[in-house]
Amino acid sequence: QVQLVESGGGLVQPGGSLRLSCAASGSIFSIAYMGWYHQAPGKQREWVARITSGGSTDYVDSVKGRFTISRDNAKNTVYLQMNSLKLEDTAVYYCYAEVQQTARGMFRNYWGQGTQVTVSS
Repeated sequence: QVQLVESGGGLVQPGGSLRLSCAASGSIFSIAYMGWYHQAPGKQREWVARITSGGSTDYVDSVKGRFTISRDNAKNTVYLQMNSLKLEDTAVYYCYAEVQQTARGMFRNYWGQGTQVTVSS
C-alpha cells in the first residue's frame, strides 16, 4: 500500500506564508505527478498545482505568482510554498501522487488525509 502524509497547515494572517509538505511512503516503484487540491467550505474540491518527476509545474490561475510547488524525488515528497495568502485561500489542502507500485504496474492516484489552512485576521 501507499500512504501520503501532509503537514504544515495552520492559521495565518492575510499576506502571510505557509509551507505544506506531503511525503509518500510504502510500496512505490515510481511516481509520475504529485500535486495539490484544495476544498473550501461548501465548495467542490479544486485542483491547485502539480509537478512532474522532471520538475515541470502547472498552477491554477488564482495562485500563479503566489504559490510554488516543488518536489524531492529522493524523499518522495512534494511541497507547496504559499505566499501572499488571501482569505479565499482558506481550505483543506489535499496532496495526491500518481504512483506505480511495480515496474509493469499501472499508475494509480493516492491521496493524503488533508491539512487545514485558515487565512484570517
